[in-house]
Formats: sequence, structure tokens, C-alpha cells
Amino acid sequence: MAVPVIAGLGTAQPSSAAQDELWNGFFAGHYSGVTRVLARRIFANSGVSRRQAAVSPLLEDVSEWPTERRMRRYQIEALPLGKEAVGRALTSAGLSAGDIGLFVVCSCTGYATPGLDIMLARDLGMAPDTQRMFVGHMGCYAALPGLGAAGDFVAARGRPALLLCAELTSLHIQPATSRSDTQQIVSHALFSDAAVAAVLVPGGPGYALREVAAVTDTSTADHMTWEVTDTGFRMGLSPKVPQVLSTHVRGLADGLLARHGADRSGVDGWAVHPGGPRILNVVERELALPEQALAASRETLAEHGNCSSPTVLLILDRLFRRPAPPQRVVMLAFGPGLTLYAALLEHRR
Repeated sequence: MAVPVIAGLGTAQPSSAAQDELWNGFFAGHYSGVTRVLARRIFANSGVSRRQAAVSPLLEDVSEWPTERRMRRYQIEALPLGKEAVGRALTSAGLSAGDIGLFVVCSCTGYATPGLDIMLARDLGMAPDTQRMFVGHMGCYAALPGLGAAGDFVAARGRPALLLCAELTSLHIQPATSRSDTQQIVSHALFSDAAVAAVLVPGGPGYALREVAAVTDTSTADHMTWEVTDTGFRMGLSPKVPQVLSTHVRGLADGLLARHGADRSGVDGWAVHPGGPRILNVVERELALPEQALAASRETLAEHGNCSSPTVLLILDRLFRRPAPPQRVVMLAFGPGLTLYAALLEHRR
């Protein structure tokens, strides 16, 4: 079977604003009383300095919008963002849309039928026999099962595959309440918008996808939730999430590496989803990583916030663009389930 290789990445992001600008221009007025004091502290300690938003709260207050209005806006905003990311990824890989055999789209922030997969396949000129797969409601780790599905297709069919992760979290700001809702405040302080696409091809130079692995602790299923409400999608984020990750992340990473004759000392690139500063601190501690190992993850959090599924691919793009790109990369992402996903990439010339 062919070895699936990441041959191109493409990113696209809407306009950005400084975290302080977002606080002063919107969120300081969104909260009141003791809730505002709590929210200010959470915003200041989020590790985020800038974020992107297709629907900026500095220009439009969506917090009272009904879900239908948010979904209609998703269709308007997500299509050009996804098209830009896909176009850049295809150019980077030296392919055209007509070469793609499987198109995988991951998104949990908007739904419509026909969806992004169909509309982009049409607008970009994909072949009528291109297969499509839509991955929804997997949240922040969706890029890795998406990569796994694309990689399996490439290995089995010997044809290129394309993955797109596109999220518009800015559409899901929730109404302010009279009580402190810490989970919503954390969500509002962290999340951002982005689209990232990856092209996988059979063999050749690039980063070979060696394996995708996962572990799910269903006893903690209520620790991370994403519920459809009458006012958009509502995030549930328990403060116990880092504790659950600390239980599983070492075994997942070490098992993945051991199956390929490697260990943590042989990894020179770590792309770890920055669910927040505490998440990165836990991973760093449990894997006994040197201080600079998660620099790309922390830089991505600071400059782009948590963009849900595209975030780990943004980190990967940052690693690939270094003057001396890594030879072996471990990707880690976490989300509802509570689920941990990992992937191993190795550079090929």
C-alpha cells in the first residue's frame, strides 16, 4: 500500500483583534458586577493576545441571535474562508481540485445541507466521482480522525485526498446571564476562527502519516460538551479536563511512539492542541518535555486563540515553516468524550 504523505498545507483566517481590544470593546460591557471581575481575570490569564473572528463582536453582537440566523451566517462566511485554505493547500502540493479522490471536511460550528463539502467541490471544480466525508461535532480533535480517514484512503486507493477543518466559533457567543458562568467565560476568552486544509498524496517528499491513535474515557463524557441551543451552540468545559488528560496522555503518546521503534527523546516537533494554558502545562509535565518543546503551541494560542479543529494544523504549519523543520512530529488533540487523539508524522525526502 502507498504511504500517505502530507504534501501541502493552506491556512486562511478572518480579520484579527487584540484580546484587550475585544475585552474593552465588547466583553467588558457584556458582563456586569462580580461576573465582570471574574471574566477580566480569565481573559487576562488565557494566554491569548490576538484572535480572529469572521463575525467580530466589535462590529456585531450575535449573543442574542437565534440559531437559525447563526447558521445562515455560517454558510456565508465559511465558504470563502474554506476556499482560500483549500486553494493554498492545493497550490502548495502542486495539484488541482480535479486530482482529489476524497474530500474530508471537519466542522462543528455550523451545519447546512448542501454543506461545505458539496459547495466547495462544486466551486473548486472537483471531479464528479470525488468522494466526500463530513465530520461534525468532534470538536477540537477532529483534524486527527480527519487525517486518519484521508490517510487510509490514500494508502488503499493510491489517490490524493484533501482535508479541510473550518470553524467559526465567533458565531456562538452566548447571552450574558445574571450569574457567573465560568465555563462560558473561558470559552469566550479562548475561541477564535480559522480554516486549514491539508493535501495527502501517495508517497513522495513531505511528512508521512505513520499512524493515528486515540483513547476515550467515557466515564468523563460530561466534562466537555457542545450543545445546540436556541441561541447557538453552548460550550461546556469542566475544570477537571486537565486532570483527565494527565491520566491518559503519557500512555497514548508513548504507545504510539513505541509501535514505531521510537520514544519521546526522538521527537523534535510537538503539535499539541492548546485548549488553554493549563492543558499545555499538563502535557508538558506528564511527558517531561523540555521548556521549548511546546513553543509552537503556545505561540499559536497567543496569536490565534483556540480555533477548535484547525488549531493543531495551524501549529503543524508553524513547525513546517521553521528554518530547520522537525524530522519527527507528534500531534496531540483533545475533545468531547473525553477523547485524546495522537498522530505520528515522519519527514521524507
